Amino acid sequence: MADLSTRYLGLNLAHPLVPSASPLTKNLDSARIMEDAGAAAIVLPSLFEEKIEAETQQMERFFFSQSLGHGEADSFHPLPERILTYQDQYLDELRRIKAALAIPVIASLNGTSAGGWIEYGKALQDAGADALELNIYYLAADSTESSVCVEQLYLDILHALRAQVSIPLALKLSPQFSSPIHFAQRLQAAGADGIVLFNRFYQADIDLDTLEVVPKLELSTPAEALLRIRWAALMFGRVNLSLAVTGGFHHVADAIKALLAGADVVQLCSVLLQKGPHYLGQMRTELAQWLDAHEYQSVAQLKGSVSQQHAIDPAAYERANYIQVLDSYTPASGVLR
Repeated sequence: MADLSTRYLGLNLAHPLVPSASPLTKNLDSARIMEDAGAAAIVLPSLFEEKIEAETQQMERFFFSQSLGHGEADSFHPLPERILTYQDQYLDELRRIKAALAIPVIASLNGTSAGGWIEYGKALQDAGADALELNIYYLAADSTESSVCVEQLYLDILHALRAQVSIPLALKLSPQFSSPIHFAQRLQAAGADGIVLFNRFYQADIDLDTLEVVPKLELSTPAEALLRIRWAALMFGRVNLSLAVTGGFHHVADAIKALLAGADVVQLCSVLLQKGPHYLGQMRTELAQWLDAHEYQSVAQLKGSVSQQHAIDPAAYERANYIQVLDSYTPASGVLR
């Protein structure tokens, strides 16, 4: 059989299929299920600085009310000897998962302040994470803020954290940067070990009955995979970074395309939520069967062979076929000729 192994963020993985951050990787029980299903590694849900700060403020208000001098009420709200905070619970669970699993465990961090990125990044490293995915959820809604400022925000976070931690760092990028390859090269120079293409920001919706703006969570669709495949193909060979793709990978065919384009790993989320952890094992089997049927000896041989640098028609990844695609559309049938 073909060798399915791959290398991502300096980690040797048995194959390129990795469950991304989701409820399926949130605790030891679910992480064990993913390992038993054949996961090559797992990405934990993010540790959120916002949640830590909100909890801290709540506890400070509670302790303040206790110190007002209402002694007769102390027995109703006794102060606990030890409070197990959200951060404590997350780090404890990370330690338990790392101790129990044989596969690499990648932590995820969503910070909001320079100090928070450093403090919690170090805490995740100390708790045993094999690598750290930086989930920078930032929307440039300020009209006075330039694209240069937005990129510098990412670079400043990376610079500060790289100086404090030694484990591999991957940045989960938005698809909205104006020049992703150039930005990826800057991230590489700043000390990044990998990038994840692309973050799926949750969108705001409008409730037509209440006229309130409400968050809306939608699982990915296979159509989203093409954007990731395209940029993996464009970046392969132009950056010396590990490349992960995530968002829209519901079938092994799309995962194979991502590997052909140059991805090192394919992160899976929505499809596992919909079909269950066992589907990961099915995808792994189908990947091995496809490689054998097409006489590939390994994933390494496959990887990047249809990137822009190696494609039969490199221009197809850019604008060259734009008019041809538009002209080939048949409105009556809704298909391309």
